[in-house]
Amino acid sequence: MNIVFIVIKIAIVVGIVMAHVAYATYFERKAIGHMQVRLGPMRVGPHGILQPIADFVKLFFKEDIIPAQADKPIFYIAPVIAVFATMSSLAVIPFFEGFAIANINIGLLFIFAMSSLGAYGIVLAGWSSNSKYSFLGGLRSSAQVISYEIAMGLSLVGVMMMAGSLNLSDIVKAQSAYPLKMYLIPQFLGFFVFLVSAVAETNRTPFDLPEAESEIVAGYFVEYSGMRFALFYAAEYIGMIIMSSIATVCFLGGWNGPFEIPYIPFAWFAVKVYVLIFFYYWIRATVPRYRYDQLMAIGWKVLIPLALLNIVITGFIKVMRG
Repeated sequence: MNIVFIVIKIAIVVGIVMAHVAYATYFERKAIGHMQVRLGPMRVGPHGILQPIADFVKLFFKEDIIPAQADKPIFYIAPVIAVFATMSSLAVIPFFEGFAIANINIGLLFIFAMSSLGAYGIVLAGWSSNSKYSFLGGLRSSAQVISYEIAMGLSLVGVMMMAGSLNLSDIVKAQSAYPLKMYLIPQFLGFFVFLVSAVAETNRTPFDLPEAESEIVAGYFVEYSGMRFALFYAAEYIGMIIMSSIATVCFLGGWNGPFEIPYIPFAWFAVKVYVLIFFYYWIRATVPRYRYDQLMAIGWKVLIPLALLNIVITGFIKVMRG
């Protein structure tokens, strides 16, 4: 009976997240279109609302082309590794009180582990395609993930010290005693470092060097087409949702809000995640791509020292309070 209950929860979470992935692409094109004084998708359905369905049908029936010199087994499995490693992180995220597929004590460590595994899919795709552009994209991604994952991990140490736990539900409950029921004010430095690192971790603009269209065409997935290309695309958007969910849980009070909304326990969680996802769209339309040396310099010379400073300040305040 317990297994049936877990399977139902997995089906609900995966179904809702995949629907969000489909329409996140639509709203991104709409939002960026309006920022650039365009209308965005308008052809398929009223105001282009059926565009994600048309895109899915197109990708599903598109020919799956594989380079003759590619390492085929690894070429096949790389997008599957990317999407499944990313989706695994959904298991430990508490969407509202008492609702998580797996409420484990090492939730944050589990997410870091799955995030690292997702990078393997990108690196293997770049190597197995037997293309210079793909290989360069894979190398860039591996260096970027190593650089920014350190900063991201360190930015959450302050949250762990304040909550005294790695369990994500416990972290949300611990924030109830703080102003606005969130760690945003006492951990502002950590939140800033996490937010920038999350954009780099998901290969989004201005840190989309692994797939920079103007330099290396599309980087690691330049040789992919059809549904395999769609899997990489889905992994990127699931990654955005997961990073926004972690920021919501660790810094913005999770499901807590200024007042209760009856019958919709996940309402505040959803609102916070939507705002953070809009932030991804906003900076994509506003900030140009960094050079690769600038990307590395920001990670190692700015974010990691700031994250370490945040840990020292948090530790000092904890000691002073006894």
